[in-house]
Formats: sequence, structure tokens, C-alpha cells
Amino acid sequence: MRIARFSIDGNVAFGAVEGDRPDELVLDIIKGIPFTDFELSGTKVPLSKVRLLPPVLPNKVVAFGRNYAEHARELGNEVPDAPFAFFKPSTSVIGPGDEIQYPSFTDDLHHEAELAVVIGRLCREVPRERVKDVIFGYTCANDVTARDVQKREKQWARAKGFDSSCPLGPWVETGLDVETASDLTIQLTVNGEQRQLGRTSEMIHSIEDLVVNISEAMTLLPGDVILTGTPAGVGPLHVGDEVAVTIEGIGTLTNKVVKRG
Repeated sequence: MRIARFSIDGNVAFGAVEGDRPDELVLDIIKGIPFTDFELSGTKVPLSKVRLLPPVLPNKVVAFGRNYAEHARELGNEVPDAPFAFFKPSTSVIGPGDEIQYPSFTDDLHHEAELAVVIGRLCREVPRERVKDVIFGYTCANDVTARDVQKREKQWARAKGFDSSCPLGPWVETGLDVETASDLTIQLTVNGEQRQLGRTSEMIHSIEDLVVNISEAMTLLPGDVILTGTPAGVGPLHVGDEVAVTIEGIGTLTNKVVKRG
């Protein structure tokens, strides 16, 4: 099931996305929130009549760096022996169609297409065999990065945590199991030109590895997001660019880059 979060007539709700053709998609409004048992209301609205929002509002976004060997090498970095994490604040999250605002403190903004894992229940110290039970679903992400700032500052808070640096969407796909999600095509285009192309099977550390690793240290809450790393091919974004992340079996997340006002 594809679960979207949207606004219509000033109201915010979750809905199940139905249909196959992009111009015929409809939302069946969910009663309540999707992280607990829920019912479909039967009230349906065309997707074209709503504004899609970030599919979740995470308490925290935990991102893992250099989880694809070729990406690590393209930036001249060592391939890590163990997962290492950083945070993107909730204020960095935007949704499909929202604008990526080019910060004034960077001259080298980069795209990074990523598979995002959405947590579905409160959990801590998750054993490997239970990882599948705490995942709500998967969505597309773009770990937008001020590359020059990342290189000169030891901590990545500003380089990767600025407002609008974490596009998520267009919805959460709940119908993928961990095994399937671990071998999907992931690609990114800028103005229609392909920049990144890889498979999630190229991850150094698996989805299970990442959930186990971070849940050893902290409690994960429903709606929290784990970014699993980006394949090779990262590169610059400029004001006016339209960047799209597409992940097999999930969908396409599209955003435009604008100058921060």
C-alpha cells in the first residue's frame, strides 16, 4: 500500500494511493493515523486536487554516510568498516514539489539520491531478526549537501542539516519486504538528464545492519526516517534545476532548486 500525507482545503490527512496511471491516481482518506490499526474511510479525492506533503514528520532523520563503495571512492574517502551516522533535523524535511532553497553559505550544492526507511513503531535495541517488524515502509529521499561546507567543517550539521536539505516522498510504500527493498534500482535525474544510477544491493551495510546499529544507541519512534546512503554519481545543483529521485517499486520524488529568499 502507498500511504501519502496531503493537504486539501486547509486540512491535513493521510490517504491510501490507488490506481496505476499518474493522471488517474486517487486517495482513499485514512481514518486516524497509519502507524496504528486504521480503516479506509471510502472517501476518495483525486491526487491532482491535493497538495502532497512530506509523507511523515520524523522526530529525527538518521542518515548513514559512505554506504556505497563507489560513492566513497568518488569523493576520495575510505570505505568504512562500520556504519557511521549523522543527523538531519526535522526542519530540513520537505515534501514532493517543495522547493530546495540554495543556501547563501555554499557555492557547491550537491544531490544524493537515497532509499529512506520509515520506522513504524517505538523500538530500541532491535535484534536483526526483528528489523522487519519495526519498518513501516520505504520512500525516496534526497540528502542535499553543501559539499564545500562538508569538506571544511568537521561536523556536518550545517552542510547536511540546513532547511530544505531533506526532500522525502512522494509517499511511503508499505508493501515491500526487507529482502525486496534490498535490491531496487535507484536513480536521479537533473533536468531530465541521468546523474545517478545504482541498486540498493550495492550497499556496504544492509538495511538490517543500519537499523540494528542505530537502535543500539537510541530509541526510534514511529515516523522516524533512516537514510541508507547514496550510490555514485553525486554532483552539483544550480538554481532553476529540477531534480528527481526515482526508486523502483516506490515512485518519483521531484523538487526544484531556488535561491533562498
